[in-house]
Amino acid sequence: MSGPTPSSRTVGRWLKAERLRPWRYHNWQHIHDPEQFLKRARPVLELYLQAISLLKQGIWLVCMDEKTSIQAREGEESPRPAQEERPQLQESRYHRRGACHLFAGLSVGDGKVYGACRERKCFADFQAILQQEIIPEALRRKMHTVKLILDNGTTHAPKQLEAWLQQLPVVQEGKLTFEVFWLPTNASWLDQMEIWFSILQRMLLQPNHFQSLQELEQAMTDFIAYSNQEAKPIKWTYTIEKLENKLEQRIKQGEEQKVKQSKQTTESTENKLKQNKEQNSKEKLKQKIAQKLENYLKERKCQNGELMANQNSDRISA
Repeated sequence: MSGPTPSSRTVGRWLKAERLRPWRYHNWQHIHDPEQFLKRARPVLELYLQAISLLKQGIWLVCMDEKTSIQAREGEESPRPAQEERPQLQESRYHRRGACHLFAGLSVGDGKVYGACRERKCFADFQAILQQEIIPEALRRKMHTVKLILDNGTTHAPKQLEAWLQQLPVVQEGKLTFEVFWLPTNASWLDQMEIWFSILQRMLLQPNHFQSLQELEQAMTDFIAYSNQEAKPIKWTYTIEKLENKLEQRIKQGEEQKVKQSKQTTESTENKLKQNKEQNSKEKLKQKIAQKLENYLKERKCQNGELMANQNSDRISA
């Protein structure tokens, strides 16, 4: 039986009273293996806390990543400047003038960025940025060790990178030593390079109005040079303790789930054994009944045979 439908005002009062806003949402990603995630994230978070002191010791901590498919879009009309109580107007219709990929490395200790645009996005381009930007800067800074923080993207070739780094001339000559720290999978929020990319997106790439791909690349190069003039290290506040607290509940849930699954498996096994035992008992009972029936039929057959023999004998005697 359906009741009266509440009015929109009533629903609004209920939501306000419960402080609910169901029309708003945040993206959330489930961590499948908290223990493995923590194992990979812990050394990265420790390095973030030590980045400035490591820099003084000749150890350079660099986060490297790439911002892919950055499009140069030219609006059919140029943006109209902001006016009093009116925002800037951006033409919604545009023409694509090409796209490029920005490979960059962030010096965690001082906040400076080193990078360049490439037409492709592959391991060879990543190698080129390392050789053209990172290694010369490390030598200029007179560093003896470079610690790279990378995600697991195919561009970084996790299975090839470390072996390739050991074959570099600067490593063979003993001028530099490379160490690679891999972020957990699906953990871009732990990559400080992504924070700088978001700044680039908000301050330069939006709104997007570039007449050519060359203009876009030059604008990003100028932005890197400008931001490096007053660069500061990112104020990183996310510690290992915070991550452990975040994952502690998930780890407990995982253990409880394992115990529950183990219990269910045990119960399922016991039920199967019980069913098999009952099935075997039924089969044995059926066999006994069949055997008894067979013996009974044999006895009746023998009795009938003897009875007929006696009757025949009596007839013959008569």
